[in-house]
Amino acid sequence: MFIERPTHETMEGSMIQLSSAGKRFGHKLLFEGANWLITPHDRVGLVGANGTGKTTLMRVLAGHDGLDYGSLSTAKGISAGYLPQDGLSLSGQTVFAECMTVFASLRAMEQEMEELTRKMSEIDHASPEYAQIAERYQRLDHEFRTRDGYAIEAQVGAVLMGLGFGKQDWTRQTEEFSGGWQMRLALAKLLLQEPNLLLLDEPTNHLDLEARNWLEEYLGKYPHAFVLISHDRYFLDVTVNKIAEIWNRRIQLYTGNYEKYLTQKTQRLEQLEAAYRAQRERIEQLEVFINRFRYQATKAKQVQSRIKELEKIERIELPQEERVMHFSFPQPKPSGRIVAEFAGVAKSYGAKEVFRNVNFIIEKGDRIALVGVNGAGKSTLIKLLAQQEALTQGEYRLGHNVQADYFAQDQYKELDADARILDDLGGLSPRSTETELRSLLGCFLFSGDDVFKRIGVLSGGERNRYALLGMLLHPANFLLLDEPTNHLDMRAKDVLLNALSAYTGTVVFVSHDRYFIDKLATRVFEVGDGRVEIYPGNYEDYRWRKEGGAAALQQAVAQAPVDGAGPAAAAPPASSAESKSKRLNPIKRKQMEERIEEIEGEISATEEAIAECEAALQNFVSAEETQRQTKELGEHRERLQALLAEWEELGQTLQA
Repeated sequence: MFIERPTHETMEGSMIQLSSAGKRFGHKLLFEGANWLITPHDRVGLVGANGTGKTTLMRVLAGHDGLDYGSLSTAKGISAGYLPQDGLSLSGQTVFAECMTVFASLRAMEQEMEELTRKMSEIDHASPEYAQIAERYQRLDHEFRTRDGYAIEAQVGAVLMGLGFGKQDWTRQTEEFSGGWQMRLALAKLLLQEPNLLLLDEPTNHLDLEARNWLEEYLGKYPHAFVLISHDRYFLDVTVNKIAEIWNRRIQLYTGNYEKYLTQKTQRLEQLEAAYRAQRERIEQLEVFINRFRYQATKAKQVQSRIKELEKIERIELPQEERVMHFSFPQPKPSGRIVAEFAGVAKSYGAKEVFRNVNFIIEKGDRIALVGVNGAGKSTLIKLLAQQEALTQGEYRLGHNVQADYFAQDQYKELDADARILDDLGGLSPRSTETELRSLLGCFLFSGDDVFKRIGVLSGGERNRYALLGMLLHPANFLLLDEPTNHLDMRAKDVLLNALSAYTGTVVFVSHDRYFIDKLATRVFEVGDGRVEIYPGNYEDYRWRKEGGAAALQQAVAQAPVDGAGPAAAAPPASSAESKSKRLNPIKRKQMEERIEEIEGEISATEEAIAECEAALQNFVSAEETQRQTKELGEHRERLQALLAEWEELGQTLQA
């Protein structure tokens, strides 16, 4: 949604400024005393636990909500573009035509230019009227070119393709698309408008990994400021240079990306705790002195001095410890080495073919990430593995002693909206006492009177947490998780990630959170075009191979010198004059030649180590060993790239 902001006096070097700002939601105070200046080139990640007021603050910045305390000042000429989490719906035009509405003023300018061209062709070129029309046309043409008017269709196409709309979608009516695709279309329009303050509330919620990767690159080149809310740690790390956190009803500002924010926050909390302890010691000293000498006339002056000092002390308050979800999956009974196997599997819905002749084996301890564009068949594949869908063709075999448990993308919809949380959980675990049930619910941040809430009044994140809790009561050794991180904040994702990392069973999961995949996956299954392609390692390894890293490495190895023949040996001899002017110090040259020989030996040893690691990954021992081998393989690859770079640099120096 595009908003032309009301203007105030120009504020040098700033766009929007919050001063002593405060906001309530009903009786709950979200934040107060907030001072925040947004400058023209800020790239800000807005973070905080669920329910702290991130979306409310974003709506305040967008002008949709007002403040209860303080003020919001906006510099002259600021336009803000706001994308909510959901709820936008477009209809009545094709996808391409809807995006072109962004350029209404340019289209009107283009039509006027066409009309002026027609008039100029009909009147006398020597007439005063022609001169006026020509002058008007030149002004319009200059502005049109300055605003890149001749490239607007190309811009629309690039953004639509980046966000996953194929060319066949451009002529479809917007109302044909689901809610998630409607939000993608709204995002496309907002990016094309290019406001000088972009406000994005969970923009990656409805994007697959490829669209997220494209948006990361787009925001990296965005010419103006933006503020975004995201629970995707990797996305924040690569897009923002500042973090604004709503914490303890205050807005805390940090410089750097999300990773740097975590470090700074820890340091800030340690400093606050140290200052709190020092202050408490001083207060106790003052109180002891005052109580001891309060009634002694000879100490009256000193007592009064300390009373005044005590009154002036501004008490430091430590924030309440943040509630974090704690849980671990029950360690399941061991399964056989082969957990699941697809042999010649095909799946179709009528004339639509999703899979054809798919073959793979899932082994004990595998943590497999399913990746691919939206609609490629990831959810279908996980439903086939969960036996929620029937095969059209082929065979699906489960291994010995395998017990599967399936967490659907919309698992929370299966819950009874009218049931109270405590009663519903008691039905799932009838042998547990109320104390045990309350303890389990407390691990998932449902405490006090929360346990008596009806499921229907819970937020999306709360319902997702409760649905995950249900899995604890049904131990299984083969977990099939379709978007388990949806509606979870980053702290909850970290806890889930740690629990799955410690889990000894086998996991197949779909997630659009790159950090989550990188930390958990030991293999990646790429789903698309009716096939399933298998890649060892995590998502970084998968991207490295997809972007040609493996091919480039093989080419570099193939071109490496054999039998100690370095690049210097292959260089043509220089003339005597050149050799005198460019000759290296003989000692230095000897050192470089010896180093080249050392590097060639190290390259050979590193290549052997890479081959051994890749071979070892094909033979499963345990999940922990697979993770260790994957990490070791990455280290060897980094080592090889560094050696090749050094070898090439030394060779070029000697050749010159």
